[in-house]
Amino acid sequence: MAGQQQQGIGLTRWRDLAVVAVIAALAGYLLVRWNYHRLPPLPRLAGLPAAVIGIGEGIAGWGLRGRIRGRGAAIAPLSVARALTVAKATALAAAAFGGLWIGLLGYVLPLSGEVVAAAGDRTTAVIGVVGALVMLAGALLLERGCVRPPDQPDKDAPPQI
Repeated sequence: MAGQQQQGIGLTRWRDLAVVAVIAALAGYLLVRWNYHRLPPLPRLAGLPAAVIGIGEGIAGWGLRGRIRGRGAAIAPLSVARALTVAKATALAAAAFGGLWIGLLGYVLPLSGEVVAAAGDRTTAVIGVVGALVMLAGALLLERGCVRPPDQPDKDAPPQI
């Protein structure tokens, strides 16, 4: 493999997140369509835990970014790799959750004027979509916080000649 440059893990691509969200939305819509009459009432704030996770990851990303850029205590490279792994997994989970909530919303929105339960589930689905978006934003902020600026030298790398 001479002549090939070794690449690290890249940033999460929007295309990948969109594919996951679309597949989850279709699956969610079909599952709700076939089983809506069997579902128990959905908790109104079911999407709130996703938002809390996103806020936590966003705060962690902000702090990690400062430490990587030299403001604060040094950080071990393995810790950065772990944070990056968590951020990538959370971004994909947020896309899946958002897709499922969009699938539910796509089913209950037309019914919300006719069915009382659908009107309540519409609000629940909107809260879920917002929670998934906050989760996604936090994950992407954590992921971007793991990136070393190009003008900052790597302390473990050999000097460039």
